[in-house]
Amino acid sequence: MQYQQLVAKLSADGEVVLPEAPKAPLVSCSLCGGSGLISSESFPVVDYENYPHIAIIGGGIGGVALAVACLHRGIPFTLFERDTHFDARSQGYGLTLQQASKAIEGFGIFSLKEGVVSTRHLVHKTDGTVVGEWGMRKWVQPTEKKYTKRSNIHIARQALRLALVEQLGGKDNIQWGHQLLEFEEEASGKIQLRFQVGEQIKTIPTDLVVGADGIRSIVRPQLIGEALTPLRYLGCLVILGICPLDALPTVTSELLDSATVFQTANGHERIYIMPFTANSVMWQLSFPMEEAEAKMLSAQGAQALKEEALRRTQWHSPIPQIVGATEAAQVSGYPVYDRTLLTSSQFENAGNSTLIGDAAHPMSPFKGQGANQALLDALALARGITKGCKPSSQWRTVGLRKSVLLPFEAEMIARSAIKVKDSAAAAEFLHSDIVLYESDEPRGRILKRKKQ
Repeated sequence: MQYQQLVAKLSADGEVVLPEAPKAPLVSCSLCGGSGLISSESFPVVDYENYPHIAIIGGGIGGVALAVACLHRGIPFTLFERDTHFDARSQGYGLTLQQASKAIEGFGIFSLKEGVVSTRHLVHKTDGTVVGEWGMRKWVQPTEKKYTKRSNIHIARQALRLALVEQLGGKDNIQWGHQLLEFEEEASGKIQLRFQVGEQIKTIPTDLVVGADGIRSIVRPQLIGEALTPLRYLGCLVILGICPLDALPTVTSELLDSATVFQTANGHERIYIMPFTANSVMWQLSFPMEEAEAKMLSAQGAQALKEEALRRTQWHSPIPQIVGATEAAQVSGYPVYDRTLLTSSQFENAGNSTLIGDAAHPMSPFKGQGANQALLDALALARGITKGCKPSSQWRTVGLRKSVLLPFEAEMIARSAIKVKDSAAAAEFLHSDIVLYESDEPRGRILKRKKQ
């Protein structure tokens, strides 16, 4: 305030040079630590009077995260999942929390018991020659023990999902076995959802539908239409596996210290290996392949995928040993897809419905951004509902699309667009000679620098 008064006076006196504005304090809130949440013995009372009811379709990371964010704010919601229980199917392998490593505090998670912090990243040629190294162990002196604040957190996708479910109050707070068939918005704005539940068809009303149901979303085609933004094949196949370290009793390697991420490439194939838990690693092998051939190999199953991975990775130790020691049951593979970017105008006829996560902006796995963006989407939407539906907002008159959804979608599209583009670019340059360029930095930075 004093600075503003001084600027006003100096401006009135005709002064040209103004003093530098004071910097904002870098001290986090003493009550919430910057998370926006205050510890409580019980959840907030659900505010049915001021907030709309949210139907969240999809119980993956994005859907559960949105449910948690709504729960913390007293926003009424129901979370629907087509699976019959938590472990009904594989929920993917490992993921890396980057921007979201701080954002998860907004969901009440201040530590991840299963999370593993990496402090070193190496890039090799197939003979083991190092062509790139970065991370806190390279940048910080060994005597300094301050790695975690700027380091990535690696965690099994299902472990992060479980941590979010625990914040939700347990698995019983998810409506399992609800397969969405269709939904229809009435003139009043109320939406009727039709679910297949066992042998029955159930119709359930709601005020706002959020599709958090993945790259092959059921919600998305009803909002936007499949023809406008169809799946786009990115030209490569990914094979994934998980290998426990105790399956490698005769292998000694500093790369298996549970704090190192490394990748090896030859300009065509590329394998990326990261800590999965403190006692296991996850590997991701990728290479270009025609779409029909990629679909065929994926359909042949785990053993065929493992054999293909072994054939392609007779490289430096410990790569062949890791792939060879991985049980076929822990191997999977799939062709890589994304979709063209959404625009705000494509939501014009979406009414009181929207999308988050892979349902909105699917991307390749090569930048590790899918889960990060889903978490940020969930937090942004919950905060948008809190702001846009406050008592003075008159959202019931103005409408949810104008009060909440338009600003949320604009922010989500702008934030995620660069991640989708970079992830698509990575699908190409990680399988080219660019990945072998000698430089101690992530490979994407090399490409951007060459374009300048």
